[in-house]
Amino acid sequence: MATIGPETGDPFSAGLPTGGQRRRLALRGVRGAVAKGRDFTGEALRDWGWDGTETAEDALLLVSELLTNASLHADGCHELVLTAGETLRIEVYDGATTLPSRHPAPQRGIPGGHGLYIVERLSDRWGSHAHEHGKAVWAEIEASRLKSGRPTGR
Repeated sequence: MATIGPETGDPFSAGLPTGGQRRRLALRGVRGAVAKGRDFTGEALRDWGWDGTETAEDALLLVSELLTNASLHADGCHELVLTAGETLRIEVYDGATTLPSRHPAPQRGIPGGHGLYIVERLSDRWGSHAHEHGKAVWAEIEASRLKSGRPTGR
């Protein structure tokens, strides 16, 4: 189901290495992709020392939104990629080539049309790009926000 670990295939070490680290989770055809993606991201944030803050909770919400959007509006979630360095980059790959666009006027209290507004509000940057087999939608959070965020009180 998942390919978890640095690009080199070496075992994880505690804390974030100087050169950064990338983790990948295969999700094509997986039931409960959003929950699995959140758990995977939570584990990575803990390993990198970026857990327990409001910003870490924002990162989990970003993962949920991106995976949900891929499930609902694209050809399903194919892969979640987390890259840690000076930023946390969250990328969700799906099988649709149509790039996302924000709903022009989502209405308060009515479900739908709010996901990309949430992504825009919680991330420092976000975007998307098409590739040969679909697209990737990504969001970034500056590492300094993850290190210095307010504790969640857990």
